[in-house]
Amino acid sequence: MNPTENGPSLSPLIHLLDDDAAVRQSLALLIGTVGLRVQTWADPQQFLESFDRQSIGALILDVRMPGISGLTLLDTLVEQGVDQPIILLTGHGTVDMCRRAFKVGAVEFLEKPVSDDVLLDAVQQAVRQHVRRRERLAADQWARKRYTSLSEREREVLALIVEGLTNKEIGRALSLSPRTVETHRANLFAKLQVDNLAHLIRYYASLVSASP
Repeated sequence: MNPTENGPSLSPLIHLLDDDAAVRQSLALLIGTVGLRVQTWADPQQFLESFDRQSIGALILDVRMPGISGLTLLDTLVEQGVDQPIILLTGHGTVDMCRRAFKVGAVEFLEKPVSDDVLLDAVQQAVRQHVRRRERLAADQWARKRYTSLSEREREVLALIVEGLTNKEIGRALSLSPRTVETHRANLFAKLQVDNLAHLIRYYASLVSASP
């Protein structure tokens, strides 16, 4: 393991696995030129045991490595639910190998020698993809936490708002006065911390549809 840090600890981190020390060094220097931190690994098993699964960034795996191949490592990472985008590098790629990699979940499959621009573009796209994925996850978790703060009646009102019913229609459906519906509506908007109907539907419609 030979960590090379070129930025703050919360900046994206690229994990680079290759058993060739010269390749690790040259690719780490290249990726570092665009401001990304790089942590290099020679041993896939040590990587599996030690790498930070919470970090933002991407993984670059050489396909041919002693012990655990890049494709086997890809399978293991996907099974473990690792969400960092994975780029595979190989000097001996085949169509079947490429097809398998994409089927399992690799975001890119590049053949050595890879051009600097192609690799950097793939890495930067992967990082952007991961940042968006983590942002969506954080937003979903935040919305789910807010949703659990609603009372059962407020959830019923929310479900009918999402269906497009007016306050009067909701009142008839739940045997409530329009004023009571307005109170529930105001309460749930406050608890969910949204200030308009568009945001309410955007962040909570999926939770309503998923509720029993």
